[in-house]
Amino acid sequence: MAHGTHDYEDDPRNAEIKININGELFSRDNARISVFDSGFILGDGVWEGLRVHAGVVVFLGRHLKRLYDGAKALDMAMSLSKEQLAERIYQTIDANNMSEGGHIRLMVTRGVKATPYQDPRVTIGDPTIVIIPEFKLPVQQTLDEGIKLFTVHVRRGYPDVQDQKLNSHSKINCILACIQATKAGADEALMLDPHGFVATCNSTHFFIVKNGEVWTSTGQFCLGGVTRGLVIEAARSAGIPVYEKNFSLTDVYSADEAFVTGTYAGLSPVREIDGRIIGCDSHGTPSILGGMPGPMVKKLRDAYTAQIDGAIEEGRSV
Repeated sequence: MAHGTHDYEDDPRNAEIKININGELFSRDNARISVFDSGFILGDGVWEGLRVHAGVVVFLGRHLKRLYDGAKALDMAMSLSKEQLAERIYQTIDANNMSEGGHIRLMVTRGVKATPYQDPRVTIGDPTIVIIPEFKLPVQQTLDEGIKLFTVHVRRGYPDVQDQKLNSHSKINCILACIQATKAGADEALMLDPHGFVATCNSTHFFIVKNGEVWTSTGQFCLGGVTRGLVIEAARSAGIPVYEKNFSLTDVYSADEAFVTGTYAGLSPVREIDGRIIGCDSHGTPSILGGMPGPMVKKLRDAYTAQIDGAIEEGRSV
C-alpha cells in the first residue's frame, strides 16, 4: 500500500545528478552549504517544487511569481531576476539530460550569516540558491488506489502568527501534522483552520465532490497552490461548478469523491478519511459507480493533462 502522494520509485540516475548551488554544479555527494546558512540555522527562505515534462518546466511563471512574492514578504532581496533564475534552472536540467519525469526542488535562503542569530542584518552576501533536480515519478498505486487521511489537532493558523500563504522553509506545523497522521496509520494529514473548517493537507490541497460540484476551502488558511489553481480553472472551463467555501468534516465524510492536488503527483484520489470510506454510505454501499478514482477525478485529471500539454507547447517561457 502506498504511503502518501510523494512516494516514488528509486531511479538509479539520481545517484549521478548534478546539483546547482549559487550557479555552480556539484555532484550529489559534494553538494554542500554552510552551517551558517540562514536556511539551516532558521528555516529562513522560500522554496518551490517544479515538474519537468518534455524538457519544459511546466507553469514555471506561476511558480516563480509565488517564489518572488514570498521573498518580498520576507524582505529578502533576490540576486537574480526571474528570467535569470529560469535560465539557471534550465541550465541545470540540461546538464542532467533531464527531459521527462523530472522533479526539481528550488530553494532560496537569505544567505550566510556572520553568526547564528535570527536578525537579517547579520546576513552577509547574497541569497543562497539551490536547485536539486531528480528523476521522480509518482507511484502508480497511489494514483490508482488513493490515500488515507487523518484529521489532526494541528491547525492552519492565523496569518498574524505564521501566514500559511508563505511557502517558507519553516514548515514545522506541517511536519507535526504529518507525524500525527503517520502515528494514526494514515498517509497524510487533513488540517482544519482556526474556526474548525477544513483547510488543506500537510503537503497537498484538499477537494471534495458532492452532487456534481467540486468544493475546496476558501484558501484563506492555505498556500496559494499552483496545481490547486489550475484544477479550479480547468473545472470552471469545463462547466463544472466549483466553490471555494467553508465546509466541515460532516460534509467531507458524506462526499461522493475526495482528492488532493500537488505539483508532484497532480490529482490523487482519497479513499478514506478518519475511518470513513469516501464514496460509501454508513453501510459501506458505494454512492458512486466505477471504484477509485471516481469519475470527477478522472475528468479533472484529463483536463489537467491538457493544461500540461499547453504549457509544453508554450516552451521555455517565464
